[in-house]
Amino acid sequence: METKVKQENLKATSAPIRISGAEAVIRCLLAEDANLIYGYPGGAIMPIYDEIFKFQDQLHHVLTRHEQGATHAAQGFARTSGKVGVAMATSGPGATNLVTGIADAQIDSTPMVCITGQVASHLLGSDAFQETDIIGISTPVTKWNYQITKASEIPEIMAKAFYIARSGRPGPVLIDITKDAQFELFDFVYEKCTGIRSYQPYPQLINESVAEAVRLIGEAKKPFVVWGQGVILGQAEEEFKAFLEKSGIPAAWTILGLSALPTAHPSNRGMVGMHGNYAPNLLTNECDLLIAVGMRFDDRVTGDLKTYAKQAKVIHLELDPAEVNKNVKADVALLSDCKISLQALTDQISTKTYPEWIQRFDDLDAIEKEKVIDGDLNPTKPGLTMGESVEMINKHSNADAVIVTDVGQHQMVACRYAKFSQSKSNVTSGGLGTMGFALPAAIGAKMGAPSREVVAVIGDGGYQMTIQELGTIFQQQVAVKIVILNNDFLGMVRQWQQLFFDKRYASTEMTNPDFVAIAKGYYIDAVRVDKREDLDQAVAKMMASEKPYFLEICVEKEDNVFPMIPTGASVSDIRLE
Repeated sequence: METKVKQENLKATSAPIRISGAEAVIRCLLAEDANLIYGYPGGAIMPIYDEIFKFQDQLHHVLTRHEQGATHAAQGFARTSGKVGVAMATSGPGATNLVTGIADAQIDSTPMVCITGQVASHLLGSDAFQETDIIGISTPVTKWNYQITKASEIPEIMAKAFYIARSGRPGPVLIDITKDAQFELFDFVYEKCTGIRSYQPYPQLINESVAEAVRLIGEAKKPFVVWGQGVILGQAEEEFKAFLEKSGIPAAWTILGLSALPTAHPSNRGMVGMHGNYAPNLLTNECDLLIAVGMRFDDRVTGDLKTYAKQAKVIHLELDPAEVNKNVKADVALLSDCKISLQALTDQISTKTYPEWIQRFDDLDAIEKEKVIDGDLNPTKPGLTMGESVEMINKHSNADAVIVTDVGQHQMVACRYAKFSQSKSNVTSGGLGTMGFALPAAIGAKMGAPSREVVAVIGDGGYQMTIQELGTIFQQQVAVKIVILNNDFLGMVRQWQQLFFDKRYASTEMTNPDFVAIAKGYYIDAVRVDKREDLDQAVAKMMASEKPYFLEICVEKEDNVFPMIPTGASVSDIRLE
């Protein structure tokens, strides 16, 4: 006979109730409004899965086809919903399969709570079946982790886990629970965590620093803003827009900052970094004031640090003190939630314009358009390009879709050419660069924003790393649109081999399967396009579908992504060909 728990007030308890540790885990999740879980069951976490069955009317568990898929789906959910993603796995290989997604979430500041089962406490350290020291393994890639061996620890530790994951600079937390703690009975009471001694997630803004930043902005003749994901994580999109409009300063984004400001906004001058736009990269080394907002000066953005913006004063708006002066020395650091620091700056700066400085951007934009963009979006060559494929998605999504990308050439092309009108629209693996990210992340992104169209743009290489998640899409009927830009190569590696290794294409050419047949094997509508005259209709049909849909677009095999800054080179050394 099926056992289900009646729907009652299960989100919090003021009086103790005697329950098992496994049931306590579920009640903690419900108390945190975490009623969507991605995971994969196994022996060491079976008691918790038994409780998931009993509470299935109140939470939704998504069975992914691999534990890595669970973490990426939880990431995608967190990125579009703004909530904490939850992933779950058993001990040993189940837990270790989570590690790539955890590392990805750590470097990209994605709030996530991972729960793993563990062998019984009396077996710890004995090399028991499926025992792995997941606490030791995950320590370098989590914001916090903890192993629970007593059921009575569960409420406090779970409350801390969610507080730490979502507060300040977000990140992943892992909680490992021994099997005996899941079975053990105790008196359960849940209280949300609102603070932890010695953990100060939100630094206090110093007024003197604001005044000094305002002075530097007032004196600047060629100021430039580079923004990152901190604007989105801080929910500071409106404050950021107001600052740009009052200051008149041109701005560019890192790939994780993309969509915080609409693509069409006049202050938006494009992308910085290795495959970013010509003007913002080149002019980083011409500006006299660089204002960094919620970004960490990653090496893919700065290139050679010895030559990066040495002529400029630097104002760094940052929440995490560890990022200030780590790579680039700041003349003024505004340590605070950028929602607060941006508002403080906007209140005190004067309205200005910089016509000659803006014209410099326009002139360089025209050069890039002629040498790169026109060929990408309006090609004369017979084969399809990645750029025109992304542009066709723009046409049929009205710049309103969530675009989820994997890692490689297609990622850079999508970031360069996708158009966005609202925030939380760009979901990608930035810092870790995880191939295989996009397909499961798109599942979570759609569940986090069910009213929006979600399009996964993926290369043929990364797609095959997590292709099994088509099974999750089919079982859950998640209406994601999957676009494979197929060039039969590991394209980004091949580009480097062409440019820097005399075209020695070592282990980069792909012999691919029939992707359409595979998608249809999962009962997903699927089409293949290799002619320009068929592209418009194919994308239109995909976007009109209300079900999961697969579209393979066969593109030029040896197209390269430009502009490009060679590794270790200065941003001034950006190449257009």
